[in-house]
Amino acid sequence: MRPVRSSLLLLAVFSCTAIIASEVYEVPLTEPAAPHGRPNILLVLADDLGFTDLGSYGSEIHTPNLDQLAQEGVRFSNYHTAANCAPARAMLLTGVDAHVAGVPNIPEMLSPELQRRAHYQGVLGDNVVTVATLLEDAGYHTYMAGKWHLGVGPGKLPSQRGFERTVALADSGADNWEQRPYLPLYDDANWYADGERYQLPDDFYSSRFLVDKSIEFIGSNLADKQPFFAYLPFQAVHIPVQAPQAFIDRYMGVYDEGWDVLREQRRARSVALGLVPANAAIDRMPTTGDWAALSDERRRYEAKRMAVYGGMVEAMDHHLGRLFDYLKAVGQYDNTLIIFTSDNGAEASGPGDPHSFVGRQGPNSLGYTLDYETLGLKGSYNTISPSFASAAASPLSLFKFYAAEGGMRVPMIVAGPGVQGVGDVNHAFSFVTDIAPTLLTLAGLTAPEGRYGGRPVAPMIGRDLTPLLRGEVERAYQPDDTIGYELAGHAALFQGDYKILYTRGPLGDGQWHLYDIVRDPGETIDLAAKKPAQMQNMLSAYQRYVQENGVLALPKGYDSNEQVLTNLMHKRFKDPVLIALLTVLILLPFLVAWRVGKKA
Repeated sequence: MRPVRSSLLLLAVFSCTAIIASEVYEVPLTEPAAPHGRPNILLVLADDLGFTDLGSYGSEIHTPNLDQLAQEGVRFSNYHTAANCAPARAMLLTGVDAHVAGVPNIPEMLSPELQRRAHYQGVLGDNVVTVATLLEDAGYHTYMAGKWHLGVGPGKLPSQRGFERTVALADSGADNWEQRPYLPLYDDANWYADGERYQLPDDFYSSRFLVDKSIEFIGSNLADKQPFFAYLPFQAVHIPVQAPQAFIDRYMGVYDEGWDVLREQRRARSVALGLVPANAAIDRMPTTGDWAALSDERRRYEAKRMAVYGGMVEAMDHHLGRLFDYLKAVGQYDNTLIIFTSDNGAEASGPGDPHSFVGRQGPNSLGYTLDYETLGLKGSYNTISPSFASAAASPLSLFKFYAAEGGMRVPMIVAGPGVQGVGDVNHAFSFVTDIAPTLLTLAGLTAPEGRYGGRPVAPMIGRDLTPLLRGEVERAYQPDDTIGYELAGHAALFQGDYKILYTRGPLGDGQWHLYDIVRDPGETIDLAAKKPAQMQNMLSAYQRYVQENGVLALPKGYDSNEQVLTNLMHKRFKDPVLIALLTVLILLPFLVAWRVGKKA
């Protein structure tokens, strides 16, 4: 078995007050406000949530508030986003392709050669306008509480991109219990409030804190009866995976049968829920380990890693329920459009064995522990392995960072004013760039065309999903419409029921493949030989996408994980010889394992 090269993203860089479920947040309530004409908008973004990580999508994880939201609205079974965080957030907020918006990848993965180009900075460009800006200019109050990851510095923070009130994490992630970085790339966990550096409270837990702030922001302007747009991008379930003990305890023993059993259980439940076809095939990924071959102690540890993950998802749901209860208490819930989704698929960058020499170095260097007893609590560092990530993506293939369905297809729930259907499943293809124009339509606005605020801006390319939400049409995209995508050399193009997919090695073969992702969401049957004309037409469309969106060729020998390591080394160390030695030391175990796997 070949090792998971994507795990190097975490492993390589590393080598250099619990709550209870019954907690109630106390807020001063005003008299319930009368619903106004334009709807409020609540856009909720989970981080690294897999396709079947919610109860309403087939999970064993207890998510009653989101499941109730699904019963009040529509679940999307064929919604796609970017395969990693910053590009997804850029497209979500602007309706513009990530390459055009200046965020083709996270900045931590970009090489110096690529960053010399203006649209390859990994920072939201001045050529795009956010939906927050458009709504604020139209009289909406605009709030954000959560992860930003779209730039730091003059004009780059959310307080300067249309958000009236903010508390934002600028980085790719951070600790969920205190103000500390999770990677040596960062000297600190960089939080900002309304554009100024911010110190987290002593009783911080990310999901609770972000909901508290959202409630505070919304409550601050209820009296003027203007609608609000609240953007709530959680840290859950991005690494480090952490949760209060009460939530972890709910999942102790749940995962004792291992990842293969869980992956099949979730596939069966997603079929029963009508989210995927009954005959949808499922492959065992080459990145999935052999559960039976593990020692009893190792299985115990792996099961708890996943128990913390389940607890973190439920904690997010619990606190989101508090926000829903608050909106009901102040008379705003029925007039609030709520969209819940994830920025990308499940994260598989955790080490297969966190107690290996390499797996220990990073957490220990940052002062984290890996002890079983305290796993997920303050001071501990936790991830899930690629093996359990395959279950979180079930029945899809691969996970975050890859253009396969497991990296790009995620849950999306939409409920509230303008949404027809109660508990329905919508199978129409949709894409992350569709969210911004949809929000504008529901707010009674139109997207700018070419200019806004006296400057040129890139037009939104997403489709307005409002007719789909109202039940007026069956699809937002016509059979001939195409959507292209590229991330670090991994690529895809969607057209109707079909998708062409290119996955670089070692997990891919560096060749294009054709799949019917409606009937075969697990991408198990390559149709390229059977449908050569379809394949050729889609390849031609992808080349047009590359040209029209300025997709750049990768530098020779580029590896995204090694690039993260290189960027870290250049930040931390100046001696090129030392950098080279550390790189060899860190990557040698993986190189050996990979070559052994190839021979096997």
